[in-house]
This record gives sequence, C-alpha cells and structure tokens, in this order.
Amino acid sequence: MGPFLAGLVVFVYLPIAWSFVLSFNRAQNTVQPGDFVGIQNYVDLLTPGPFLESLWTFTIFAAIIVPLTFVLALALAVLLNQVRVARAFFRSAFFLPTACSYVVASLVWKLSIFNGVRFGLANQVLSLFGVENVAWLSSVSPPWYWLVIATVRLWLQLGFYMILFLAGLQRISPELYEAAYVDGAKAGWQTFRHITLPQLRTTSVAVLLLNLIAAYQAFDEFYNLLGNSSLARPPLVYLYYTAQGNQDYGHGSAGAMILAALIVIVTLVQGRIYGFGRPEK
Repeated sequence: MGPFLAGLVVFVYLPIAWSFVLSFNRAQNTVQPGDFVGIQNYVDLLTPGPFLESLWTFTIFAAIIVPLTFVLALALAVLLNQVRVARAFFRSAFFLPTACSYVVASLVWKLSIFNGVRFGLANQVLSLFGVENVAWLSSVSPPWYWLVIATVRLWLQLGFYMILFLAGLQRISPELYEAAYVDGAKAGWQTFRHITLPQLRTTSVAVLLLNLIAAYQAFDEFYNLLGNSSLARPPLVYLYYTAQGNQDYGHGSAGAMILAALIVIVTLVQGRIYGFGRPEK
C-alpha cells in the first residue's frame, strides 16, 4: 500500500490542497501564491459572467444526457437480459465504445459524421431526402451542436451503464416473477413496474450519481468539438482556458473548488433523495 498511498498523496491530495491555497491568492502567470485576496476570486466567479454561463451550459447538458442515458441503458439491459443466443457478443458490442478515447470519438464525430459539408456522413444521409447541408457545429438556431455533443457522449458511455443495469437485472430472483405470475400479474409493463424497477433501486441511484458527476466533468467532447466557443462551454473548459490559457491560476483554482463543492453537494442531495445506501426492501 505504501507506493500507492505515496502516489495518491503526491499527485492527488497535495495538488488539491495547493489549488485550495491558490484560490485565495492572486496567482497570475505563476503557481506560487501572490497577494492574498481572500474570497475575491470566488466573488468574481459567482457574479454574472462566463463562469455562471458555463454552469448553465452544464445544466442543459445534464438535462439532456442524464435522462437519455438512464432510459436507453436500462432499455438495452432489459432487452439483452432476455436474449438467449449470442448474449456475450451483444454485451461486448455495446460495451466496446467505452474503451474508445473521448478525443478520438469527438474528432470522428467532428471530421467525419457531423463535419458540416456535403461529404459528411450525416449530410449525405440528409441529402437523400432532399435536405440541404446542415452546419452542425456552428448553427445557433436551431442549436444542432447539442445533437453532436449528446450523441458522442451517448455512444461512449451507454455500454458502461448498460452493464451496470444488466448486473442488477441478473441479481433479481426469478422466483419473484414466478410468484407474480401465479398471483395473476401479466408479463411486461406490470411486472417491470412492480418488480424490476424496485429491485433496481440501488443500481438506478448509482447510475444517476455516476452519470451526473460525469456530466459535471465533461471536457473532452466540448473541447474537441467546440473549443472555447461560448455556444456551449461547460465549467471545466472555461476553467482550463482561464488557468492554462490566461495563466490565471487564482481564479482557475477558485472555480475548481466551486465545481468540486457543487459535485459533492449534488451527490449528497441526490443520494439522500433516492436513498442511496439504504437496504433494498
């Protein structure tokens, strides 16, 4: 455990502590604490401006991606759980995109599928129906860039959450369904609602928590698809350009602390609401 704990302290805990110190100082073009400014860096970020706009971007992204991922992953898991032939193949096929790099997938989406010219895959398909080329990543009205961002994230993470739901489904005793059928319950929505969903409560809460945290930490697809565009700039992209681009480590560290606090608060509140950790009935 010694080498692991040493690496954890040096590369995780010390940088977090140093970032916390920098967040109360003016640190421009240096990672050394400068003039102590107290909570001024936090006040600057929490006043109406780019950082709050980035949080609004996150809210839109989370509202799109969290429900879609939950519903689609659960649906795929239920379908796959009923397959009796080549189940391992389908499980691997859906899980395989999880191993793909977010950077590579984002570039494929940007340069090949949704590149905005007539040679792009999406526009070629639309041209078959007589639709003109769509500028997917620069169109503001309607905001087609959300479709690009959402689809690449879904393709990358859907298989992981499907596996979690599949594991939860396989833990449900078949005797529960047999007893329900004896009592007159019908296969389908009735048993899904009254047996499957309640038995998946712990898995569902874990999926929601992990998915929401992952949405807070969205960076690669936004950075590679849109860069520093104000159209859709989540907190991590804004903080990256603040700290690495403008070399303003004071405000960058303060933003990181705010984001970390938000993740902790939202996770605790959501876990409290959905009863994470409580035993299943």
